Amino acid sequence: MNEVIKNILNRRSIRKYKNKDVEEYLIDEILKAGTYAPTGRNSQSPIIIAITNKDIKNKLAKINASVMNSNFDPFYGAPVVLVVLADKNIPTYLYDGCLVMENMMLAASSLGLGSCFIHRAKEEFETKEGKEILKELGISDDYVGIANMILGYPDEEKAPSPRKDNYIYKIK
Repeated sequence: MNEVIKNILNRRSIRKYKNKDVEEYLIDEILKAGTYAPTGRNSQSPIIIAITNKDIKNKLAKINASVMNSNFDPFYGAPVVLVVLADKNIPTYLYDGCLVMENMMLAASSLGLGSCFIHRAKEEFETKEGKEILKELGISDDYVGIANMILGYPDEEKAPSPRKDNYIYKIK
């Protein structure tokens, strides 16, 4: 089987991570893969924030949890959080950002790392604290949160779930 297809079929959402930092060069490879995602009219509307700083990661996790009225760690203790935002003035911004996420998740899997798509980035960066983080980075209000991707060395193995019978329809 083709290695790319094998990676797509074997990638799983990981929610349990080893207490081990991810090497910077691996993070950089994943980030680069994200920048090569297709975007509408090559607008390249998304941006990516890579967070390994524990204080900022914990602050963002707290904001994310508060959106769900919870105190549970929505980042599952992962050592890295990659946040994708996109320019809301570009008509395809949401799709562009999701494609960046998929590229990065597939890249992570191909490098032996686990990842998971974590929602509520939009709501995180609509809060006062979230806006302050963006302001400190010099990111304008034109950018909205698309999603968070947690990243680390997996401490669990997962088998694929069965696929529903009516997933594909063919017109010949």
